[in-house]
Amino acid sequence: MTRFYIRPMGLLAGEDADAAVAQGTAGRIGGGGIAFALVELIIREGPRIERAHRSFREVSSSRESSIGEKLGLILEPRTAVAGVDMTQASIMGIINVTPDSFSDGGEAARKEDAIARGIEFAKDGAAIIDVGGESTRPGSDGISIDEERCRVLTVISELGGRGLKVSIDTRKPQIMEEAVKAGAAMINDVTALRFDPESRRTAAKLKRPVCLMHAQGDPKTMQNNPVYEDVVLDVFDELQDLIEKAVSAGLPRGLLLADPGIGFGKTYRHNLEILQKLSVYHGLGVPLVVGASRKAFIGAITGEPAGKARAHGSVGMAIAAAGQGAQILRVHDVKATSQALKAWRAATEPSALRL
Repeated sequence: MTRFYIRPMGLLAGEDADAAVAQGTAGRIGGGGIAFALVELIIREGPRIERAHRSFREVSSSRESSIGEKLGLILEPRTAVAGVDMTQASIMGIINVTPDSFSDGGEAARKEDAIARGIEFAKDGAAIIDVGGESTRPGSDGISIDEERCRVLTVISELGGRGLKVSIDTRKPQIMEEAVKAGAAMINDVTALRFDPESRRTAAKLKRPVCLMHAQGDPKTMQNNPVYEDVVLDVFDELQDLIEKAVSAGLPRGLLLADPGIGFGKTYRHNLEILQKLSVYHGLGVPLVVGASRKAFIGAITGEPAGKARAHGSVGMAIAAAGQGAQILRVHDVKATSQALKAWRAATEPSALRL
């Protein structure tokens, strides 16, 4: 089977992007602030992979239907997600209402602490608050529906009642449904609606945005020995298949987001390869979510063994993802990431900043 991919390259932001788009030498990723002047054309047939670099102007004038179709998915403007604009990177703040969170050791395990953190995140610049009650760190065990329900529903109700955009991080359809009733505006599923046979049907009925994340294996065993032929393309293919299955189940494409699943069944090298070529995933035609925050591979790079000490490296990864057009950055360190995004945007377009 032959598969075809386009990876945006020659990435531009701010005034450089505006000028190149106006001249017809670049196109905008998802109609947003990041443009691309070059592409890598990739053809995969079995184990054989061919790559070639072309200018945007050349591929945009091509009469080959396969190129036009793939390019169109990259260029198509992304619709707002739960009312959050997708034309530039937005922040999703992570709240783990769990006693065994890898990132903070359970600092938000108490509902009162989780609610206070969500309010603080919103003030610091998070457009979406992602609330999860079941740890999915490597080696973790699952919990019961009753326990997960007890952990998250009050937090979601309190934050949603304050007008905040809340996402429920769960793989259980029962929790998805109850969370939406409690005020959740979207669903974030690390199993991409595969954990339970009812998940796709439930998500289609709820008609809320759903983030489909790639993962190889389950949290208990996913890091034992992850293997891919080509991790970037294998993850793309699986996400594409999961998107099509969700659409077939009744979820409109405009309600779907994709996450390549950094750290979920990937080695440190796999994570870095995905981040290096992140822009290829815009070819899925949906907003891109990236969650690299505080993960172990950042600790390996920076020499920081503790999750909380990886904030600086995490901010660096978030800005790198934003520079490749990622629409949602899922992070623990909201204030630091928000300030870094503002500084990065100011550096790319100084005239837009009023000082």
